[in-house]
Amino acid sequence: MDKGLLEAKERAVELLTGCFRRGNKLLLCGNGGSAADCGHIAGELIKGFLLRRPLPEKIRQALPADARLQRGLPAIDLCAQGAAISAIVNDLGGESIYAQQVLAFGRPGDVLLGISTSGNAKNVCLALQTAKALGLETLGLTGRSGGRMRPLCDCLLCAEADETFRVQEEHIRLYHELCAKVEARLFEE
Repeated sequence: MDKGLLEAKERAVELLTGCFRRGNKLLLCGNGGSAADCGHIAGELIKGFLLRRPLPEKIRQALPADARLQRGLPAIDLCAQGAAISAIVNDLGGESIYAQQVLAFGRPGDVLLGISTSGNAKNVCLALQTAKALGLETLGLTGRSGGRMRPLCDCLLCAEADETFRVQEEHIRLYHELCAKVEARLFEE
């Protein structure tokens, strides 16, 4: 594996771990298969992925004995906001679907993860620009070149592939690894 990618992965883990330790949240956006990946990543973070995440005793005692809840990490999939997306597309245009949500949800210290296999998705790039203007940290998953996202990301993970489906295959491996490492740092006992 490329040394640059190894360093970027470690930087991404630090960026996400720091975000969650500060009590901030992760926002995610992408198109098509990358939108599906956003939901996948959010799902791995919102509840236990590889580790048990027991609730703090005070919370556990306040819940019914049979409540099967786990500590979660705040990850918001901006691709899943159907009503908001349709209103934004109708009123502002498709390039604004994620940037408008970043304006609404994003706060300094949060992280925006943008996913684009080419690195050139206009709506993802505008969301990253908006995030930076608001003081969010930016993380990207792209194909080999990084595309237009390269200068917009504080940390960029470029798959070692160019074909869309190959990039997506590498993205799955990369984000599973990130989720596992973040979870281990935050929840291992």
